[in-house]
Amino acid sequence: MTLETERLEIVPLSLEKLKLLRDNLKFLEKKLNCVYKGEAIKGFIFEYLEQQIKTISENADSWLYIAFWLLIRKSDRIVVGSAAFKGLPNQNGEIEIGYGLGNEFEHNGYMTECVCEMCKWGFAQNNVKYIIAETDIDGYASQRILQRNGFVRYKFDNSSWWRL
Repeated sequence: MTLETERLEIVPLSLEKLKLLRDNLKFLEKKLNCVYKGEAIKGFIFEYLEQQIKTISENADSWLYIAFWLLIRKSDRIVVGSAAFKGLPNQNGEIEIGYGLGNEFEHNGYMTECVCEMCKWGFAQNNVKYIIAETDIDGYASQRILQRNGFVRYKFDNSSWWRL
């Protein structure tokens, strides 16, 4: 399954492909016919990838709600970033979306396109009533992506929380 926008293919990574992202990026690039230039797979991104692999291994039926989705630019097959839902819908019908771009691809509208398409997919799933997102209080670029997609800020704590 692949989602598409005018400029992007948005490809969810199966368990096998998540392991390749972690262990053998060059082989994953060959398998997907792309070049990875998204966020570096280190620090909290690596830790999150490890958690995705573990969770999907234990919960294979829910992998689309957990896995990274790569944003592949159609014009040159470059991976500009990734996005993910952070688990199954909760008791309120909420799923959380997170995303990131390689620095050189910021401010080009790629993530706005991606979030729009992923939200369409999310709302087409059973039990999804809301899509939520957390941003840093001063994460203005990320907040702007959410605003462009109709999200409304609904909560402040140590972060800014948004809901569509």
